[in-house]
Amino acid sequence: MRLTVMLAGAALLLPVALAAQVTLDGNRLVLPGKVNFPAGKAVPNPSAEASIEAVAKYMADKKYITTLRIEGHVAMGGQPQQLSQDRAMAVAKALVAKGVDCKRLFVVGFGNSKPVTTPSSSSENTRIEFVNAALRGKPIGGLPVDGGGWGAGDPCKP
Repeated sequence: MRLTVMLAGAALLLPVALAAQVTLDGNRLVLPGKVNFPAGKAVPNPSAEASIEAVAKYMADKKYITTLRIEGHVAMGGQPQQLSQDRAMAVAKALVAKGVDCKRLFVVGFGNSKPVTTPSSSSENTRIEFVNAALRGKPIGGLPVDGGGWGAGDPCKP
């Protein structure tokens, strides 16, 4: 991602410090934007690129985070568990493509079991969340690394 700066009428492209765009709410990463998907699909929208890039930069800068949990959540739908898992895995694969070690990612889906707002069909309930799950090889707070979600598979496998 680059930032365009106008200086004396000339445009300069400067890299943006993406890791600075990631803040924490407890162990949950707060990103510059949402990771969105087309309805019923598991391929992130192009608008998700900045947030995925920010997470990749965060992981590159925070080597002591040994496990980042990628959680898929969806609102109501036909196959919410599978769609949430597929979306979380798609994001994991995008992070691996950006150089994040696949062994540092734990991918889960929650389907529609953890809504953040009502009604449960609200688009706010469809989301990807990133949670620091282990530091220096130890689960944070002794909690399970999976966070209670359904495992979505191994992001190291093609």
